[in-house]
Amino acid sequence: MAREIERKFLVKNDDWKALSYKQTHFAQGYLNDISEASAKSSVRVRIEGEKANMNIKSLEIGLSRDEYEYEIPLEDGHKILKTLAAGPVIEKIRYLVKVGQHTWEIDEFLGANLGLVVAEVEMESEDEEIEITKLVR
Repeated sequence: MAREIERKFLVKNDDWKALSYKQTHFAQGYLNDISEASAKSSVRVRIEGEKANMNIKSLEIGLSRDEYEYEIPLEDGHKILKTLAAGPVIEKIRYLVKVGQHTWEIDEFLGANLGLVVAEVEMESEDEEIEITKLVR
């Protein structure tokens, strides 16, 4: 089991694009309804470029939560998104941006979420310092 510690921020400008060194198209769909009061986890399938994986995350309040991720055949990933996704498939472009000692993942959403840009960074501990001034102003 892995424990994920991350922070997320809304991004209000595109100054970060000058710092981006890689981009990948993502399509993901959730296989369960996380709005149900009894839900303890989110289960999703994600196509990341030419790879597919299944991801399970615990639904917890705070910066850290349990996360499990398993690679699955790409063809299976496409079929699962087409036939089993509980809601609409979410598409986005993920950019990698290095700031200080951290690599940020900045997601620029497409389709119904067009205009939404979210930056996230994974940390070693919940009290770790992060630098965000180059990403958002």
